[in-house]
Amino acid sequence: MTRIRARLRHAVVLAAGLASPALAGSLGGPLELQDEGSFFVGGKVVTTDFPDGPAAGAPAAGQITINQMYVQYRVPRTVGGPPVVMVHGAGHTGVTFETTPDGREGWATYFTRRGFPVYVVDHAGRGRSGFDPTQFNRARMEGAAGSQPGLALATRERAYPNFRVGPVYPNPYSGTQFPVEAQDQYFAQLVPNAETTLAGGGANTVNALAALLDRIGPAVVLVHSQSGLYGVDLARLRSDKMRALVSVEGGCAPVSADDVQKSLAKVPMLSLWGDNSVGAVGFNGDERRNGCSATIKAIAAAGGNARFLLLPEQGVKGNSHMMMLDKNNLQVADVILSWLGDNARKN
Repeated sequence: MTRIRARLRHAVVLAAGLASPALAGSLGGPLELQDEGSFFVGGKVVTTDFPDGPAAGAPAAGQITINQMYVQYRVPRTVGGPPVVMVHGAGHTGVTFETTPDGREGWATYFTRRGFPVYVVDHAGRGRSGFDPTQFNRARMEGAAGSQPGLALATRERAYPNFRVGPVYPNPYSGTQFPVEAQDQYFAQLVPNAETTLAGGGANTVNALAALLDRIGPAVVLVHSQSGLYGVDLARLRSDKMRALVSVEGGCAPVSADDVQKSLAKVPMLSLWGDNSVGAVGFNGDERRNGCSATIKAIAAAGGNARFLLLPEQGVKGNSHMMMLDKNNLQVADVILSWLGDNARKN
């Protein structure tokens, strides 16, 4: 009996030790909600001849759903602002906006705590939205490996410079706000870009975002990195239902004069950038940043409400491309919230 009690005590201590990092100051206190849940938007039913791999006899045809987009939402008990739709970037899922790798509060709950209903999505074909396995199963059955789509997954060696954690893995930038001590938790959240299995690729996410706005009404759309251009495409489809477009180091170019006049000039837009993008290698450097600066100038010249903002110039320093995970992530969130308070359309 004594040995059993000792084992039980050990189990309790072990469980407490495992739980403590996630519970130690991870959130800003109780979060009062009037609703929380999830649903899917978009999608279509198709018939596949290859729902699985080799089985006894030929694989049976069947119906599957593809192109759908997963949406998780939280509505605060007291609503004080418009809905905010948060859209992640390449190699990531909606986890980007959840608890940070080192156990601090993420933007999804922080914006909710500040009175905004928050809708976090996984790109169509990515993460909880699922993907279409048909091409892989067919290639396996028919021995046609070359017909399989590529599935990009960022290695640590590529993630460090591309997401501007540091110039070369495993050496972070001096003064970085990225939680390097918890980087194993960060790398664990990276996933393949499986939307390449879907005809249309990113267009499926754009169409699903349009369907989401049709469902929830006018909202702020916050995009990051790869999804920056999804935000631009969404403005082409639903500028009347976008209270603002916040692009966190997202692609903003190229856009035509027609795009600016008919769509983008109607949507208040903030392009937000952190440190070390000048001269950076990969997608998140000079070309993307300068393209966004040009787009913002074009919108302003057309009479629109647009701002290009470099955080270091505002005294907010050390931010990586993954600024929603950085140690000062809530300070960055407050910059966005302050801009929204002054600029988001009221309709």
